[in-house]
Amino acid sequence: MTTPTTTLGAVNSMLSTIGEAPVNGLNSGLVEAETAETILNEVSRSVQADGWNFNSEPNYSVAATSDGDVVLPAEIIRADLATTKYRSSTTEYIQRGNKMYDKANHTYNIGKTLKLNVVVLLAFELMPEVARRYVSVKASRIFQERVLGSSTLSQMNRTDEQEALFSLKEHEGDNGDYNIFDDYGTASVLDRSIGKVVTNGSSF
Repeated sequence: MTTPTTTLGAVNSMLSTIGEAPVNGLNSGLVEAETAETILNEVSRSVQADGWNFNSEPNYSVAATSDGDVVLPAEIIRADLATTKYRSSTTEYIQRGNKMYDKANHTYNIGKTLKLNVVVLLAFELMPEVARRYVSVKASRIFQERVLGSSTLSQMNRTDEQEALFSLKEHEGDNGDYNIFDDYGTASVLDRSIGKVVTNGSSF
């Protein structure tokens, strides 16, 4: 029976790229297996940090502590204000480390709940299979390059990696329901344009 890719399955797939036999568990003691798992985790963090529909949560509320700090949960790797209308010279909050920072007042002491758009770092098995496949294939290429350094195998792995990334982006397009207003760069330009219209007293 075919089942979704597990961390162990991904590690064994990576081991196969250098001709190593599969291991029965993640605590096998095999140095190559430990290296493979480390690289798998590195790639998973890197890929997820881009922010996909499967690991993004809009309008996520984070309350301030008794000290006024807005401390992000450990699994949140990216955070931004949930709406662009609060971005101004007097209210600009950004992520610094595991806290939100008030750039205008140069302080972590925000003192109120913020609604944020966040990107969450998921365990490997919590990602959709299409994402697990991409992470596994990319990690396999990097692992092989670091251990064997074969340019021929690297090129073959890159082809598989491109196909896996295409599948992930196709999945993202099917599930994300995006439009141009979901992009902050576009939204910020629109905000500036609207501000000019209001200031000039003209209309569209």
